[in-house]
Amino acid sequence: MRTLSLVLGLLAMIAGAVWILQGSGVLPGSFMTGQRMWLVIGIVVAIGGLALAYNGIRRPAGS
Repeated sequence: MRTLSLVLGLLAMIAGAVWILQGSGVLPGSFMTGQRMWLVIGIVVAIGGLALAYNGIRRPAGS
């Protein structure tokens, strides 16, 4: 469960980072480019991923 939380957290952080870059217009080539909504969604997903990854790292190995 610890590894799953860590992997899902890392994937969410990567997806959030891509959405942040697309929403801010840095990463072109998508319908999300330049859309503020995707910037906000990316920030929320990245923070959620950070929390999941932190939970996976800090949880004791037996849990």
